[in-house]
Amino acid sequence: MPSSPFVEAIRAKIGHDLLLLPSATVMLFDDQHRLLLVEDANTGYWITVGGAVDPDEPPADAAVRECWEELGLLVAPTRLIGVFGGPHFRSNYANGDTVSYVATVFEVRRVGGEPKPDGVEITNMRYVSREEAKTLKMSVATREMVDYAFDFDGTPYVSKPTWQPPK
Repeated sequence: MPSSPFVEAIRAKIGHDLLLLPSATVMLFDDQHRLLLVEDANTGYWITVGGAVDPDEPPADAAVRECWEELGLLVAPTRLIGVFGGPHFRSNYANGDTVSYVATVFEVRRVGGEPKPDGVEITNMRYVSREEAKTLKMSVATREMVDYAFDFDGTPYVSKPTWQPPK
C-alpha cells in the first residue's frame, strides 16, 4: 500500500499499530451493467478502485483522484452507494502495518481518459458481470461492497447498528 506523507508521519509515531483510515471507493459500471474491477499488484486479489482520503480532502475528491492515479481514468461521482466498515475492513499489510478502513462508496460515471493499470498498485483491470465477480478472488470486504453495488436500488448502504448503551 503506497502511503501518503500524512500516513507516513503517523506511522513514524505509532509504528505498525492499528490505524483507522477513511477511504473512498469507485463503482463504475459500463453500458452492460458490468462493474470495473482491478487486480491488486501485491495480493493478486480483485478489488475496487479507491484508497485513503487525505487530510482536508472531501471523499468524492479522493475517489476521483484515486481513479486517476490508479488507471488514468477521469470520473465524476453521481450517487452515494453507502458507507462500509467493520471487522472485514481491517487489512494487515506485508510490512506489518494494520489498517481499519471506513469506505465511502460512490457510483461514478466516466468523464475522460483511457483506463490503463498503473503497474504499481494495479496490474490488471476488467469489467465483470455479477456472475463473473462471484468467481474472482477477493476479500470479504470487497465482495460485500461489490454485491451491494450490483443490487443498489438507490438506497445507500448503512450497516445495522449493534452497539447498545451500558446497562
